[in-house]
Amino acid sequence: MAGHSKWANIKHRKAAQDAKRGKVFTKIGRELTVAAKLGGGDPSSNSRLRLALEKARAANMPKDNVERAIKKGTGEGGDQNYEEITYEIYGPAGVGVLVRVLTDNRNRSITDVRTVATKRGCTMAEAGSVSWQFDMKGVIEVDEKLANEDEIMETALEHGAEDVETVDGLYIITTEPKDFEDVRSAIAEKGIEMSFAEVTMKPKSTTKVELEDAKKIIALVDALEDLDDVQEVYGNYDIDDSLFEDL
Repeated sequence: MAGHSKWANIKHRKAAQDAKRGKVFTKIGRELTVAAKLGGGDPSSNSRLRLALEKARAANMPKDNVERAIKKGTGEGGDQNYEEITYEIYGPAGVGVLVRVLTDNRNRSITDVRTVATKRGCTMAEAGSVSWQFDMKGVIEVDEKLANEDEIMETALEHGAEDVETVDGLYIITTEPKDFEDVRSAIAEKGIEMSFAEVTMKPKSTTKVELEDAKKIIALVDALEDLDDVQEVYGNYDIDDSLFEDL
């Protein structure tokens, strides 16, 4: 998809910033708790928990924090109830924004998200009015310097990938959510490092934005992701790499 790697770069930049703010452990902890509650505490039979554990390892989350979060989900460490909600926003330059939250207080979450949106001249959208512009897909990115194209193509397609394309020096592999884990595992077994691997909301098309609107969008994403309840922010914007120095 055009612009995907740019979108992922924004996410990676934000992940680093969140780690500095000390928020990343809270967000991953909630994901671990919800994953364990929905699918049990055994990662071998719970793909969502496996992915959350990979995020925890990448962030160097302490083992005690990880175990405590999982136990909350399985009921061994207190019954923690998080609700998963997606809010929709009309953003700058007409872009669509989805905000996924895990919260134990729905009223707090909607108030916080609406406040951030309103302060930046954006409006909350009716359910479905933005989300139709996205499909849930598994997306895997591999630096083309780290793998042979034929090997990536063969491995991904044999294990159920929908598409493999090369964009900006990356192999971008797209799967249906149900096939994501098979494809990801097959690539990992080949010893190929992945720079990005998630089941995510992929825009059906993107809107190219110029510098001033890009600044507004990044400010909106920053403010939303700074909220404790917010897990992910997705948008159908395309920001050219040449603008990042100015941002």
